[in-house]
Amino acid sequence: AALRGDGLGCGAWSPNGSVLATAGYDSKIVLWNAETGTPLRTLSGHNGAVFHVAFSPDGTLLASASGDQTVKIWRVADGERLDTLKEPQGEQFAVEFTQDGSGIVAAGADRRIRLWALKSRDKAQINPLLESRFAHEATINTLRILPGGRQVVSAALDRSLKVWSLPALELQSVLPHQPDTLTALDPHDGAVLVARMNGSIETLSVPPPTNTEEKAAAAAPTSLPQTEKEEPPAKIAEVEPNNVPAQAQPIPIPAEVTGSIEAAGDVDVFRFEAKKGEALTFEVFAGREKSTLDSRLEVRDEAGNPIERVALQATRSSWLTFRGKDANTSGDFRVQNYAEMELNEFLYCNGEVVKLWMYPRGPDSGFLVYPGQGNRQTYFDTTPTAHPLGEPVYSVRPLPPGAQPAPNGLPVFRLNYENDDDSSRIGGRDSVLHFVAPADGRYHLRVTDTRGFGGPMAKYRVVCRRTRPDFSVMISAGSKPSVSPGSGREFQVKAVRTDGFEGEIVVELEDLPPGFSATAPIVIEAGQNFALGVIYAETGLTKPTPEVAARTKLRATATVHGTTVTHQSTGLGEIGVGPAAKITVAVEPSAGDERTAGQPVEMSIRPGETITAKIRARRIDFKDRIELGKDDSGRNLPHGVYVDNIGLNGLLILEGETEREFALTAAKWVPEGRRLIFFKATGDGGQATPALWLNVKK
Repeated sequence: AALRGDGLGCGAWSPNGSVLATAGYDSKIVLWNAETGTPLRTLSGHNGAVFHVAFSPDGTLLASASGDQTVKIWRVADGERLDTLKEPQGEQFAVEFTQDGSGIVAAGADRRIRLWALKSRDKAQINPLLESRFAHEATINTLRILPGGRQVVSAALDRSLKVWSLPALELQSVLPHQPDTLTALDPHDGAVLVARMNGSIETLSVPPPTNTEEKAAAAAPTSLPQTEKEEPPAKIAEVEPNNVPAQAQPIPIPAEVTGSIEAAGDVDVFRFEAKKGEALTFEVFAGREKSTLDSRLEVRDEAGNPIERVALQATRSSWLTFRGKDANTSGDFRVQNYAEMELNEFLYCNGEVVKLWMYPRGPDSGFLVYPGQGNRQTYFDTTPTAHPLGEPVYSVRPLPPGAQPAPNGLPVFRLNYENDDDSSRIGGRDSVLHFVAPADGRYHLRVTDTRGFGGPMAKYRVVCRRTRPDFSVMISAGSKPSVSPGSGREFQVKAVRTDGFEGEIVVELEDLPPGFSATAPIVIEAGQNFALGVIYAETGLTKPTPEVAARTKLRATATVHGTTVTHQSTGLGEIGVGPAAKITVAVEPSAGDERTAGQPVEMSIRPGETITAKIRARRIDFKDRIELGKDDSGRNLPHGVYVDNIGLNGLLILEGETEREFALTAAKWVPEGRRLIFFKATGDGGQATPALWLNVKK
């Protein structure tokens, strides 16, 4: 039979050999009866040439890769298009179903390999992007999944050939550079047959699957446990000349060094000793003590050379869109191709490293970066700076110092032990540097002014000590609440983490007045800086005496270096009884969620899943719309779980209505856990719903 009236670009047989799919430059796909040679149906929908087609393992689906920068999923039985995968940023030249039929892999001119979860098996449905990896320095023209389904091999026009793991898409090996462009790959057990443009064919062996992911820290640094006390610091006064390593002034650890940057360009160098893996912290007090010094700290080796702290390999490139960023804001980080980025990824932007905290929540928003509110936090002691519109940004993964990762067409950024402004933002423009000694030996601490200035008022005090991870907690919002009887008011607990402590903190609110209760426990998740709770008042409650109302306190507990550490702080302040509520709100979970009399309702969600429920309002004396938040709708949710599809106006109940359905989505990486959540109506002073348990289950 005559197959086409235009150039034939590709073809594929169904697994049982009964159907042949062909496609080419006319943008159409034709399915043929392989036995009779007659056409079964034509699939139309692409706006560019179709370069590759592939059948699913069961033969029910067909995937097509096109020059229109999309991959489409088709139902073979009737030609129905089930989804269009729009994430690619260039022509797509190769597509494959994973061997278990759970995913789709594609690649093309944007030099990326992408993996989608296959959801549209029998009806139209969104297939979520799971991974995107910047893979080659040139267009990827072909890829194939190897037997066993745990590896995919990709070839690019620069004659490179690489092997990647599935489903993580981590680089496993780089095969020898090819003498000519590869045009086809035929996978075998432990090998791949390659065909080249020059007509040559060769079988290349492929190393078996291994876990090749490099970690930034091979072993935990040695720091000072809470149970061990450090000796008092030695008081050291700077003595000139100490501008070069040969003149470095020796200091013990711990020490408190006082000095000044006496003139423009002055450098003060101090020598100390450390054991391999020993964790030390150096903290400047200058701006906080009215000095004119804008300090900069560096730790160098005995010869005065910088010491590499971490290597950051870029895994995808992007840039700032819409507007630039100042040096403080943690919100509205708008970046190109944000859909391929995941929470907790590091972003490198002209020397500054931040971490993604919350997804963009609509067409006119961007990422929030850590800590999710207030001034943004930086990582690896990098300094927060302003960034102009269009400045390049990169998703990066940390690797050990000196690592030489396989080239992927993107840069590797190498950071040394240095700091300008405190990355936690607690010390303002004063420097705080965390150092882990790479080997036994002598090291140099350099103190300078980051602008090169100096003078008699450029004084400083540097505290040099062994690192001691710790924390404190406080009520940061919602103090002195006035609670309506039969309702609740929100409060926020903030953690101040020091010396790199990132563990979970459990907070209890103690000594509440009679008739009041609070959500418990309040858990500040590992790596997070705050959590939310609600204080409730019983119906018919009368105002407590000032002494009773003000006696609450916080008790916070965490495990530091294997030791249980507890800190106390003041509580909510004087608690009052407010006027009767004009509205009350409550969550009504979906059918099947757990309900036990007298206990909070329980809802369950799986990583990567979206569930729905309703929020109901009881209007007592409130006729306006009930707003339940925008980006911040859904309170105290586990990190990575968020209220989805909120729209431009956020989550709200319209005038005259009493209910609203909402959706909760959990990112694919959210760990198992159990957390008390709630919602808050912004009207009537912020009435909070009764808390409910959200269980994240695998």
